[in-house]
Amino acid sequence: MLLGKKRKLGRKIKEMTVGEKLSITEKIEDRDLLLFLGLTDDANPLYIQHDYASQTPFKRPIVPAIMLAGILTSAISKYLPGPGSHILSQEIEFPNPVYHYGTVHFLFEVIEVDYSNHFVMIQVLGHDEKDDLVVQGKVKVCPPYPLEGLDGKALENF
Repeated sequence: MLLGKKRKLGRKIKEMTVGEKLSITEKIEDRDLLLFLGLTDDANPLYIQHDYASQTPFKRPIVPAIMLAGILTSAISKYLPGPGSHILSQEIEFPNPVYHYGTVHFLFEVIEVDYSNHFVMIQVLGHDEKDDLVVQGKVKVCPPYPLEGLDGKALENF
């Protein structure tokens, strides 16, 4: 919660264009992974037990795919289009694993702007530190709706 701070809404659909891009890099740390697993009550040994993971084709613990999806949906909520946007659907694949302490470079690109149905389609690609593709997909996003009477001022309650 952002007490005492005012935030503006993200980009409105009329401000968005095909071809605009956003790049972010996230390093997966133990703290983030343990917080995520604790919040979701997920004790999958493939994510946390080195002895189990060493006996699988992965050879060591991997990051849950849904945690990677959470990182990309967070980027959409924070940056493109930003606050006030809503994900309508997503189609995401995870062709290669991300390992603990891995770094993922995400590239988001607006590939469609549908004014009449008020959505943008964003393509997402994620590569690890070895440049292996680890995330690919499309996310259909409803950008924030314009509000009447704000005249560009920040909202008081967030």
